[in-house]
Amino acid sequence: MTQNHKSMAVAIMGPTASGKTAAALAIARQMPVEIISVDSALVYREMDIGTAKPTAEELASVPHHLIDIIDPLESYSVMQFREDAIRLVAEIQARGRLPLLVGGTMMYFKGLVDGLDDLPTADALLRARLDEEAARIGWPAMHARLRELDPATAERLAPNDAQRINRALEIIALSGKPMSALLAKREKTPLPFELLSVALEPSDRAVLHKRIAQRFDQMLGTSDDQGIVAETARLRARGDLSLQLPSMRCVGYRQSWEYLDGQYDRVQLRENGIVATRQLAKRQLTWLRSMPARIVIDCLAPDATAQVLATLDKHIRSA
Repeated sequence: MTQNHKSMAVAIMGPTASGKTAAALAIARQMPVEIISVDSALVYREMDIGTAKPTAEELASVPHHLIDIIDPLESYSVMQFREDAIRLVAEIQARGRLPLLVGGTMMYFKGLVDGLDDLPTADALLRARLDEEAARIGWPAMHARLRELDPATAERLAPNDAQRINRALEIIALSGKPMSALLAKREKTPLPFELLSVALEPSDRAVLHKRIAQRFDQMLGTSDDQGIVAETARLRARGDLSLQLPSMRCVGYRQSWEYLDGQYDRVQLRENGIVATRQLAKRQLTWLRSMPARIVIDCLAPDATAQVLATLDKHIRSA
């Protein structure tokens, strides 16, 4: 890497199953890079299958960061990610390598680029009251209420995304304003480096949905003794985890946990898991559309990875 682009970092963004990891590893074979994971599920240890964590060989082939950094009992905020990412970018650049920020957690990307918000701090009593109400009427009903009060925020949240629905309703109760309005007013904090954003997006949503189904089938395996069900069972056996934790609300784990609770059969588990992953991809694409400063590459194109490499080469040479 030459001196004139040491201040550059590259973001490889996209919905689940869009080929981000493959593109990042292809880049790593062509130039000296280190990968910073931008994924709110990959931060957890003991959660490998359901998060599609890179294999041991992939992790060994190029330095990776922000993977396996916390226990599933813990939480990891956008603020923590931003601080860690900015520090890691500087360290990677100091080593003369190109930082690649790779993942699909769009709140992390947005927090990194736009800076942190000035939202009201959490109110434990209010959150507890909202949780109690949700226990009576269900999170889809709470989501419907949020849609009336803050449609822009509700649009990007799943009806069962308890943590974020609770937070959005909490903000409205504390500030009297929707979270989307407060976020729109925040001042953008410039990054201390140039960020080239490349988005892998599907030209045909149906093909992406097929990829998602194939990927979930691989995670599920052929029996409960393997795959994400077995992994979730091992996590449950610890005795200190529950569906109230962000880790266990990750797509795939929530459905596997409910399946192990006997709420539905294996056929329904597969259907619920695929539907939840499709909803996640839809929210990711909604977030991406709100990020105008990105170069879009069709993730379904046969030469998608080659296009990513060509884009990087072009911008690095002109930097």
